[in-house]
Amino acid sequence: MTSRSFDRSRMPTVTMIGGGQLARMTHQAAVALGQRLRVLAESPDDPAAQVTPEVVLGAHTDLAALRKAAVGSHAVTFDHEHVPTEHLEALVAEGVNVQPSPGALVYAQDKLAMRRKLAALGAPVPAFTEVTTVDDALRFGAEHRWPIVLKAIRGGYDGRGVWMVDGPDDVAAVVSEQKLPLLAEEKVSLRRELSAMVARSPFGQAAVWPVVETVQRDGQCAVVIAPAPDLSEELSDEAESLALRLAGELGVTGVMAVELFETHDGELLINELAMRPHNSGHWGMDGAVTGQFEQHLRAVLDYPLGDTSPLAPVTVMANILGALEAPAMSMDERLHHLFARMPEARVHLYGKGERPHRKIGHINILGDDAATVREKAERAAHWMSHAVWTDGWDPHGEH
Repeated sequence: MTSRSFDRSRMPTVTMIGGGQLARMTHQAAVALGQRLRVLAESPDDPAAQVTPEVVLGAHTDLAALRKAAVGSHAVTFDHEHVPTEHLEALVAEGVNVQPSPGALVYAQDKLAMRRKLAALGAPVPAFTEVTTVDDALRFGAEHRWPIVLKAIRGGYDGRGVWMVDGPDDVAAVVSEQKLPLLAEEKVSLRRELSAMVARSPFGQAAVWPVVETVQRDGQCAVVIAPAPDLSEELSDEAESLALRLAGELGVTGVMAVELFETHDGELLINELAMRPHNSGHWGMDGAVTGQFEQHLRAVLDYPLGDTSPLAPVTVMANILGALEAPAMSMDERLHHLFARMPEARVHLYGKGERPHRKIGHINILGDDAATVREKAERAAHWMSHAVWTDGWDPHGEH
C-alpha cells in the first residue's frame, strides 16, 4: 500500500512526526473531529504514544520509519522541526502529502536560512551574520556593540543552543566549543516578547489569533497573556499582518508562530518562526473559539479554517514546570487540591515524568482583568509544580 492508498469512506488519518505533548494535544483535537492521529514516537512512554491508538515506533531521522508512519495518511505533519530536510523531500517525491512542505519548513529548521529569507523579503529582523571563525564574531561584535547573541543554526529550543557573549574575551570559548557555522545576532533592547500565531491552508485561506505577550524565564516560556496587554492597535495590526504575509510568502501550511521582539522604540523585530503548534498558542485551547490544535488539523487537511475569536477578555496560560525536587505529594493529589481551590482552572497535563524545568503541563484561566488572571494562573501552576501555595494558603487549614 502506498502513502496515497487510503479508504475514502473513513475520516482522514493524519500522521504527526514526534510523540511529544504537541502531538498529544493534537490527538485530542483529532478525536473531536472524528479523525485519526497516527504518531511517529521514539518510545511508547512518549506523551502522545500514551493516548493515541496508532503509534509507529522509530526515530524522526530514520527514513524507513518515516515511510512506515506515512503509509495511508492523508497528510504528514510535525510536532517538532528536526526531521532532516532530505528525508521530507524523499517522501514528497514518493507522493506523500507533507504539510508544511520541506521548502517552507526549512525556514523554521535553519535559523540562518530564515534570517536571510526574511531579510530578502524586507521583514524586520535584528542585524545578523554567519559565524565560521572567531574573527567573524569579533567583527560583528565590534560593529554592532557588545554583548551579542550566538545561536546554533539548527536544533536549539527553549534557551538551548543560544549563548550571550558579553565581550571579545568570551568569543573564543563559545565558538571553539560549538559546531560551526553559528548565527550571530545583535542583542535587542526589548520591552517584551510577543507572538503572532497564524494558520494557513493549501487553498490559501489564512487566519490569525490575537497577538499575545510571552514571558520568558531562563530562556523558556513561562506565561502567555492573551491578548497582549497595552498593545496598541497599530502594533497589533502590524504583527498580525506580518504573520499573514509571511505565511503566504513562505508557503506555510498548518499553524505558525511568529515570535517577536517589541523594542522600547515601539518597533517589532522577528525573533524566530515555528511551523507547528506552539507554546504561545496553548491559551486558545480554552480561550478561543478554535484552538491551534484543531486549526492545525483543519489547515493541513485543507478544511475551511475555524473562528479564532477569544472567548473572554483575557486568557492567561502558565506552564507547569518541573521543580528542582519533585514534591512528595502526588500529581493527582495536587490536582485534587487545585480544583478544590480554583474550580475555574483548565488543566492540561502531558503524561511526562517530573524533572527540573521540564514542561509537564499548563494551566489556562479566563477572566476580565489581566493582572488578576495572571496572578491566579501563575499561582496555580506553581502549586502543581511544587505543592506549595505562593500566598501561604493551607489546603488543610481553616478558611
